[in-house]
Amino acid sequence: MNYIKKYIKQTVSFYETIDLKKILQIENLILNKIKNKKQIFTCGNGESASVANHFLCDFNKGIKISSKQKLIPKVISLSDNIETILAVSNDINFNKVFCSQLENLGNKGDLLITMSCSGSSSNIVEAIKFAKKKNITTLSLTGFASKKIQKLSDLNFDVGVKNYGISEDIFQSLMHMISQNIRYKHSSNREEKVY
Repeated sequence: MNYIKKYIKQTVSFYETIDLKKILQIENLILNKIKNKKQIFTCGNGESASVANHFLCDFNKGIKISSKQKLIPKVISLSDNIETILAVSNDINFNKVFCSQLENLGNKGDLLITMSCSGSSSNIVEAIKFAKKKNITTLSLTGFASKKIQKLSDLNFDVGVKNYGISEDIFQSLMHMISQNIRYKHSSNREEKVY
């Protein structure tokens, strides 16, 4: 019971001190890419891969059907294609599973969103470095990354919680907050429930 209370306390503590300005900065970055018809790539490992995959649903479907301005997000998860991931891992290197896909799909001005608790996973670092070379904007969500790792991306949101589960819970919440706020602001009917 004590551990569960500690888990809840750490989670609540994050939300009590959350940087709302940073969330709006991220939202504006994502919205700008959507409006300019740029592709948005997501990626992560483990549970962060699940959030990266879920990102597609809430943005590609949710925002499109709710927006009066006909916002049409183009979100692609680099964590979603197991066949490509295994082929690149087997034939090239696991570190290249994301940047190899970006090489095929990414264009100047697109956006790469990475999710990693430590921020230092080699395949995440390689993806960010490749994106920057290709002039793809980079946004990283990290749980407890070192200052050096936080500075890799053009924009970083570090949760500051040294717990994988809590960090990944928050990644999911951030994705929901941003997608639902965009839907609310651009909905043809603001009285409509947004989920």
